[in-house]
This record gives sequence, C-alpha cells and structure tokens, in this order.
Amino acid sequence: MPVRTRPAPVADPAPSTAPPTSAASPNGAEAPSGAATPARPRPVPRPRAAVDARTLRQDNWWIAPVFTVAVLTGFTVYGIWAALRNGNYFAKPYLSPFYSPCLTSNCADDATPHIFGNINPVSPALLILVFPLGFRLTCYYYRKAYYRSFWWAPPACAVPDARRGYSGETKFPLLLQNAHRYFFYFALVFAALLTYDAVLAFIFPGGKFGVGVGTGVLVVNSALIWCYTLSCHSCRHLCGGGLKLLSKAPLRRRVWAQLSVLNRNHMWFAWASLLWIMVADFYVWLVASGTITDPHWIS
Repeated sequence: MPVRTRPAPVADPAPSTAPPTSAASPNGAEAPSGAATPARPRPVPRPRAAVDARTLRQDNWWIAPVFTVAVLTGFTVYGIWAALRNGNYFAKPYLSPFYSPCLTSNCADDATPHIFGNINPVSPALLILVFPLGFRLTCYYYRKAYYRSFWWAPPACAVPDARRGYSGETKFPLLLQNAHRYFFYFALVFAALLTYDAVLAFIFPGGKFGVGVGTGVLVVNSALIWCYTLSCHSCRHLCGGGLKLLSKAPLRRRVWAQLSVLNRNHMWFAWASLLWIMVADFYVWLVASGTITDPHWIS
C-alpha cells in the first residue's frame, strides 16, 4: 500500500529579533542606524519518501496474531464441547470449573444449593458461563488480543489496519465493552466459588482429608483465577482510582501498589488461567469417565 507523502513546507523568513544596528552599504558608506538586518531563511525539511511496502518491519510480526487466533479458537471449540457434553464433570471430590457453581437439581455434586429444577437435556453450564465469559470478552487485554488477531485492527505495531475506517468502541456491539467493570464483580464471586471447590477437593468420600492430583489441579486453577481477576485494570482502578492524591488514602495506596505489581503480568495471568481451565476440566473428565484413576493420599 503506497504511503502518501507530506507536502514539503514552504520556507518563510524568520522575523529578526536583533536590535537595529548600523551596517555598511555596498559602496562602503555606513547605512542608517534604523535599517533592519536581512532575515536568514529557515531550513526546509525534506519530504517523506513514498514507500510502496505495506510495512517496513522485517521481523515475523504475524506470529503473535496467528498464535492468538489458534489458541482462542481452540479454547472456543473445547469450551463448547465441555459446556454441552452435560456429563462426566464431577468425580468426587472434584468439580469441573466449567460447571461451577452447578445450580440445577440434576447436578451431580452437592457443593452449592440446587436453586433451579431439572433442566435436562440442557447443560447446567449454560446457566453460569455467561458471567466468566463476559468478563474475559470485555477484558482490556483480551480486547487488544482479538482486535489484533481476528480483525487486524491493527495486527501489530507499525502495521496498518486491514480496514480503512475506524469507529473505536462507540457503536453496538462494541459499546457493550463498557460493561467490563460490572462483570468484574461477578468475576469476584466466581473466583470465591472456585476457591470453595478447591477446598472441597481436600475432602474425600467419608469426610476424610486427602490430597490427590485433582486437588492440586483445582488449587492451581483457583490461584490463577485470583491472579487474573485481581490484576484486572478495573480492580486496580477500583482500589486507586477516583483520588486526586493517593497520599491522602494510605491504605488504598498500599493496596493499589500491590495490585499494580500483579497488573504488570496481567497478560500472562490471562493466558495461564485460560489454558489451565481447560486442563482442570479435562482432568476431571478423564477421572469421571473412568479413563484414568486419580492418584491420591487419604489420612
């Protein structure tokens, strides 16, 4: 795509600020003291060169958006399968994060109250996934990720957009991205529920305390979810925003500073927590379906 050049500016004489002085005339006579000194013209910058290449980047800038497309597409396909399979999501004491909390009477676990009736053949996961999904879809980092990878707007720095027009997030459906701050409150509830599931993963049949591979999987899942949720920009703004002087609120300042440390790694927590959800669900499915046996120790 050819790059339009900027027209070269026309040189204009700079006004002289020197005081009037006497100067010699060409014939050797002294010029009147009130004569102005001739102004020296400003240098004219060279116009930008016309570049026919789409971008001047020589590195493999396309790897990042292609990788993002592959991972997000893979997670979408897996998530649809996990949410619609409606079975093998509970192997006591492990509950898949895709089905937590399970709120229908046909749920296989008793971790949370079954406030809805039997909705078979509809999967109970469909009742709750809208909240964590909405939190991730409107996440500031994920917006950058799928804007660049799927829409190429732009796909990378110093690479032009695939589309000429740009309207930002001012039109539907992108206008709904402003709901991210409200999805954050639901995300806190789900992080607490997944922590509750991790605690129950230590209690094996008969009420005995135990530790299994599934226990570690769910504990790691809970920790990553908390890191991703608390490193969120909305959480950081909630703790430190709306203040003219952070020094006037020392407690909020300390909390904001700690969250800022997490926020620097928000991208890594976003990817790690996303992939680990699949790991946790797949492990529970393997155990619940009888494909593998969960190695564990019971006191």
